[in-house]
Amino acid sequence: MQLQINHPAPSVQTRDVFDQPINLGGTATHWTLISFLRNGACVMCNLRIHQMIAQYSELKVLGLKMIAVFESPVPSIVQNVTKQNVPFVLLSDPEAKLYELYGVEISEEKIALTMQMPETQIAIQSAASIGYALTPEEGSNFYRIPADFLIDPQGNLRIVHYANHLTDHISFEDIRSNLLEPKLM
Repeated sequence: MQLQINHPAPSVQTRDVFDQPINLGGTATHWTLISFLRNGACVMCNLRIHQMIAQYSELKVLGLKMIAVFESPVPSIVQNVTKQNVPFVLLSDPEAKLYELYGVEISEEKIALTMQMPETQIAIQSAASIGYALTPEEGSNFYRIPADFLIDPQGNLRIVHYANHLTDHISFEDIRSNLLEPKLM
């Protein structure tokens, strides 16, 4: 079931890929972006991580905490994703429990659409320029579709974005505008 804006985000206590405790979701005390990606070897996902890293410093100053979730075991994330020196939280969810909790979908149709889009080849070339090539991850869910959730400091979902294809994410402009929105008294 897909989540809705202005509802409380699901709350989960978990551990990141470095075994540090993490509070995910509804009991936030700050703005949080949770990005559900595919797997640690996914070229599109690593490109998105690269984009998130580029925005991280500015968005952190505005009060945003970033979390990226992968449907991969920790060794895949460490081998593939952490070589980018990711400054935010990375979570491993190979059993897809968090994906289910947040209603992140699986779609053969959307993957087929992605593979036909001209933007896909551009994204693959961009990822290659930062050292990522199309690499299958054995046992991964090839049909997983990304999703992004922006959670406000009260723990409510401010943006719920279920992707239509692999390169479809919340824009950084939308995130920034929410963080800069005047506080209602």
